[in-house]
Amino acid sequence: MFRLRGVTQCLRRLLHGGPVNRDQVLEQLRVCSAEDQVFDVVGKNKAKLTVDHVSCAVGLLWQFQKEKPQLLRTVELTNCHPEFLTLRVLAENKIGLMDDLVLVDMLYAFLRLKVEDHDSLVQQLVSEAWLRLERLPMTSLSKFAVCLSDQHLQQSPLMGKITSILDQRLSSIDDARVLTALMTSVSSLVSPRLRDALIGRADHILLTMGSSNYNSPRRMLQFLRSIKHIHRPLLEKCNAVFLCNIYRMDAENIGIILGLYQALQFNNCDFRLAAKHRLTDLIHSCTEPYSFTKLFVSLAPMASPEVRQSLENTALLLVDELNAQQALAIAETLEEIQSRNLSLLNKIASVIQRNLHVYKSMDVSRITQALLMSQYQNPELFKKLREILIKFLQNSFLPYEVTMLTRVLSLLPNPRLDDAVVSRIDAVVSQCNLSELSTIAFAVAKWVRNDTSYRHSTPSKYVRLLQTLTRCGQERLRTADQLDVVIEELKYISGEWFEEMLLEETMATLQRMAEQLNWTNVSELAFFLTRINYLCPPLMDHIAILAIEQTDKIHYSGTYATLLPFSVLNYDPVRADELYDACIKHFTPHISSFDPHLLVLLAYSLAVADRFPEELSREIFSIDFLGKLDSQLETLPEALNMRTRLRLMQLNRAVCLECPEFQVPWFHERYCQQLQMRGNGQVSPMQQQIHKMLGEVLGGINCVQAAVVTPYFYTIDFECKLDRHLQPLSYSEPKTLQMLARGKVGWDVSSPESVRDELPPGAQRVAVDFLDSKSFCKNSHHMKGEVLMRKRHLEILGYRVVQIPHFEWNSMELSTHDAWKDYLKKKILG
Repeated sequence: MFRLRGVTQCLRRLLHGGPVNRDQVLEQLRVCSAEDQVFDVVGKNKAKLTVDHVSCAVGLLWQFQKEKPQLLRTVELTNCHPEFLTLRVLAENKIGLMDDLVLVDMLYAFLRLKVEDHDSLVQQLVSEAWLRLERLPMTSLSKFAVCLSDQHLQQSPLMGKITSILDQRLSSIDDARVLTALMTSVSSLVSPRLRDALIGRADHILLTMGSSNYNSPRRMLQFLRSIKHIHRPLLEKCNAVFLCNIYRMDAENIGIILGLYQALQFNNCDFRLAAKHRLTDLIHSCTEPYSFTKLFVSLAPMASPEVRQSLENTALLLVDELNAQQALAIAETLEEIQSRNLSLLNKIASVIQRNLHVYKSMDVSRITQALLMSQYQNPELFKKLREILIKFLQNSFLPYEVTMLTRVLSLLPNPRLDDAVVSRIDAVVSQCNLSELSTIAFAVAKWVRNDTSYRHSTPSKYVRLLQTLTRCGQERLRTADQLDVVIEELKYISGEWFEEMLLEETMATLQRMAEQLNWTNVSELAFFLTRINYLCPPLMDHIAILAIEQTDKIHYSGTYATLLPFSVLNYDPVRADELYDACIKHFTPHISSFDPHLLVLLAYSLAVADRFPEELSREIFSIDFLGKLDSQLETLPEALNMRTRLRLMQLNRAVCLECPEFQVPWFHERYCQQLQMRGNGQVSPMQQQIHKMLGEVLGGINCVQAAVVTPYFYTIDFECKLDRHLQPLSYSEPKTLQMLARGKVGWDVSSPESVRDELPPGAQRVAVDFLDSKSFCKNSHHMKGEVLMRKRHLEILGYRVVQIPHFEWNSMELSTHDAWKDYLKKKILG
């Protein structure tokens, strides 16, 4: 009987999970709802805690923290608790007993709970995970990669091994979170082949994942930013996900995405408008420093003046509660929006001054620049900032850091530098890329101009440094073997030093590597040629052929940059018509997908080249498009806003003059009048000289008028009238030309007309334009496209156009008064 009772009890335990198999400690941990309860269980059961107990406890501690808002987290308190030390010791002693998933989860949780990277627990967990690397499932591998990134081990051999495993198993990854975590972690180690494979896999997963997950697309953008690769199709798909989730996002997430878009040169009108509305809705809920700072940084640059004023008023109330990083973020935003709120600026500067001891070198550089550009006046603070910058510079060996510190130091008023600082700069320039070399050269050239001691010390320390910079730049170009790397380094480069010392070498290098040109980098190279205003027929012919043959591979928005040098620099390759036709055919089906401002810029560049696709013009001058453009312009930076408005006016003028059959009305008269009122109206000594000589050539100053405003608001330097025998005609009144009657050029005649004075039969108007160096390509006397378009338009308006190039007027042949007069007489009177 007793034997039977024992069997029955055993069966009951097996069937009903009786107390023999119950893990009471684990059950106690699982019902904990706060950190103190977890620590209480740990403290009472130290002697019998197993790997499962430690894993559960640590996981719970991080889970509790993760569920709290950022401001309410108490990681420091958790880290300092005595029983947390118990968990760390137990975990370190039981590493060998952990299974693979627990091992990585433990490392991840301890790092999130602020255990130092150099702690023996973290180091042993990393070492053990390394030993098991090949067998880790992809979920754990991605989490381990994130842990290594947190420890700044992105370029370690261990991360290299993870990159290799990712390459081998990529096709098996279907989880967006796993893939994107790995992408961002290994970004500094991917080859072009693996980069393309990762983008392809991300693109595939985006099509299959739910639209409510916006964190994974955000990490895809972070990957693109890290590898400095703009992949438009993936960007657009990520943007579609963000738009679906914009009203679930907080100010921090919106700010991150806007920052990524800026870094990737991706400006989506729909997202910016949606972000502006969402951030405006969040104003009343962002009332504490952390969330308000995120809101201010994202919303202020695109807010209306009224909303911006409200944000500044709120910032003034919260400023004393801001920490060091929040004050820096507000200061940079005030500089970006060109705020003149002195009360707020003074208070922000006070917070910054109190926290100078906690800022790192890049922070101090950003602070100095923001305060200087905001025209903040505090010599004592700037003196202190200069001392800190010099101290950081003297201790730095990082090229990007030395470059930033050098550039910001050059902005400060005190021009002289210690020899030790110059020596530190000299020590790192051999490691700098082309962009960094150019930045340092700009700073050094500024010191040369401002340092009076330079005149008395030849050769000076500055001259030697400039010589070193030039030598390093030339050597870098001569040894370069990857076109993509060179293009990336040239992306933002500019300045006299580059143009004088490296431009020719740069063009030789680009031509040497022309065979590496492909559909992925053709737009970047074309934009660079446009920006530096350099006509290079061999490279442009290569770009044209590539664009014709691989048009379908180039993203439709990339056609703008690809065509830009041909229109701006007025260069027609052998297959010019084929090039323009192929690009126009490629982007036309996507017209409605273009960002409004970009479509205006594209249409204007085509107009410069005398190309007017009707469908493009009709789209831009439709009511719906102009309304959308107006909405977008409110969110754009001021410089881009003004440039887009100017290009729209110029496009409107070009279409009215060259394509009257489109029946597009001229609606920019008031805008042009406002531009005229804002103009400086200054006349250069050269123009005064030509004006006087024209009076002598034409028989009197009353036979020539200066700064004449034509119909459609072109301003020509000088105008004169000649009869049928080419004899000058005098003006009855010395005033600027009145607007041409609109009815005479074939559009809306309902407005009041103002008619300019009539010419006798056979007479002609002559427009005399002086062309300075900006009218020509940098390396030749080749006239730019806008100058030719202006000439076309003036001829349509009834002028004979006479152009006086600066290199002819200032030549040795025209060095006497009589020579100049003869030159003008031949130009105007034949």
